[in-house]
Amino acid sequence: MAAMPLNPKPFLNSLTGKPVVVKLKWGMEYKGYLVSTDGYMNLQLANTEEYIDGQLAGNLGEVLIRCNNVLYVRGMDEDEDDAEMKD
Repeated sequence: MAAMPLNPKPFLNSLTGKPVVVKLKWGMEYKGYLVSTDGYMNLQLANTEEYIDGQLAGNLGEVLIRCNNVLYVRGMDEDEDDAEMKD
């Protein structure tokens, strides 16, 4: 069974206002709330935490991630959100 390609714009729009994990091509992960995206799929996050090699590297607050650096974006589960975002 072949996978059907999906349009990423509705997916990103459905994540607006929700906690997400953004992994960059360079290995860093950013966990925060997706504030907005633009036509190029740049991402604006609030209450952002940076993780390097799985370890918390710091709280960054509001950040803008340029689209060409992103490896993937995923929504966080409610359980994952409660456990990690409040630490």
